[in-house]
Amino acid sequence: MSRLLTVDNVSSGYGLTKVLRNVSMHVDTGEVVSVVGANGVGKSTLLKTITGLVHATDGHIVFDGVKITGMPAHSVVSHGLAMVPEGGRLFPFMTVLENLELGAFNPHTREDESQSLDEVMELFPILRERRHQLAGSLSGGERQMLAMSRALMMEPSVLLLDEPSAGLSPAMQDEVFVQTRRINRAGVSVVMVEQNARRCLQICHRGYVLDQGRNAYTASGKQLISDPKVIELYLGSLARA
Repeated sequence: MSRLLTVDNVSSGYGLTKVLRNVSMHVDTGEVVSVVGANGVGKSTLLKTITGLVHATDGHIVFDGVKITGMPAHSVVSHGLAMVPEGGRLFPFMTVLENLELGAFNPHTREDESQSLDEVMELFPILRERRHQLAGSLSGGERQMLAMSRALMMEPSVLLLDEPSAGLSPAMQDEVFVQTRRINRAGVSVVMVEQNARRCLQICHRGYVLDQGRNAYTASGKQLISDPKVIELYLGSLARA
């Protein structure tokens, strides 16, 4: 497998508050990689730093052979790295179809827009049924499917998911994880930040545990989910949920 994304000793934060401290991780072609840990340890900040929404103060980030450290967010997306933020951030008074079309905003994705629409609607058939419905009228699970599909319209090679199961019913949480594996099998590498640690580690190839903004553990998902020390010290009830 080839290396797609490398985060090397990256530190970042907000103003004078440092959140990440020398964090390193990598993503190879075809992988699902999870980032887990307690609230406030820097999981979402890591994704925002990778995508240029938060400035890295130290270290460097390389994506598909290109150094993207300090690159503006819109340029990062154009290189093939897309993020679904927590809550999806849809346009509620636009239709499902209009939200999807906004995802294909780069010139190269505009050329393949019809094909991309067919592909995401095959992946999420409910969106075809709801295509003329306002996004704000969808259920929570349907909104998450739409947010993931809009990101896929950018034709990314790596998809970053920030708490995709947050606020969803248990059944819809399961659907999110099932669809994440389908997206991965379709050729997209995935980085998933999740509070539902057990379910996330079950589907990932490798996982990273963050503690107070630093790397604490990294191993395969199966190893992390069965490690008593990881469960006791870092995952706690999240791993047993």
